[in-house]
Amino acid sequence: MLTRKTIDEFLDVLASSLPAPGGGSVAALSGALGAALTSMVANLTIGKKKYVDVEADMKKVLREAENLRAKFTSLVEKDTQAFNKVMEAFGLPKETEDQKALRSAAIDEVTREATLVPLEVMKHCIDALALAQEVASKGNRNSISDAGVSALMLHAACEGAALNVKINLNTLSDTDFVGWKSEELKSLLKTSKMMLEETQDMVAEKMRKE
Repeated sequence: MLTRKTIDEFLDVLASSLPAPGGGSVAALSGALGAALTSMVANLTIGKKKYVDVEADMKKVLREAENLRAKFTSLVEKDTQAFNKVMEAFGLPKETEDQKALRSAAIDEVTREATLVPLEVMKHCIDALALAQEVASKGNRNSISDAGVSALMLHAACEGAALNVKINLNTLSDTDFVGWKSEELKSLLKTSKMMLEETQDMVAEKMRKE
């Protein structure tokens, strides 16, 4: 499993000539890193006398951030598995017309599935960005830069996942599916960018006051 590898091992596989893991898995990993940073800020806030008024909020953030970290982590593996299925479909025989039809249908099916994985990453990014905003607003001021990096990683994850959605949509002939998912992608990207900017404004303001 990719997520059981050391950092060096993962990077070696990523840098190799293997087509997967690739950008989709990296986007999911970026999401996991962002969620983990949010958890860190929450943990550094919980138990501090200065932040007793927000302790319950931070405990809730911590639970939700850890749940999202687990989801992102599973998507690191899931994205590579989805890509491998696409490659398997392209390897199906295509000597007869029947084989060509079956191969084409199989490619479409697994490509649709592969499109949904990075789209799921994007959706989780929006939820995780809301948590990053909360720790930027209420969390330990000594970790305000970590809240900012969390938001940056989550937006990068969203942008990276969007590229993988787009490249898959470009190969599909189902115009309804493509249109629907394209609009969903645009909406998620717009929301992610807005939330990043809001969080970075919070971070900049708090850093000026230090």
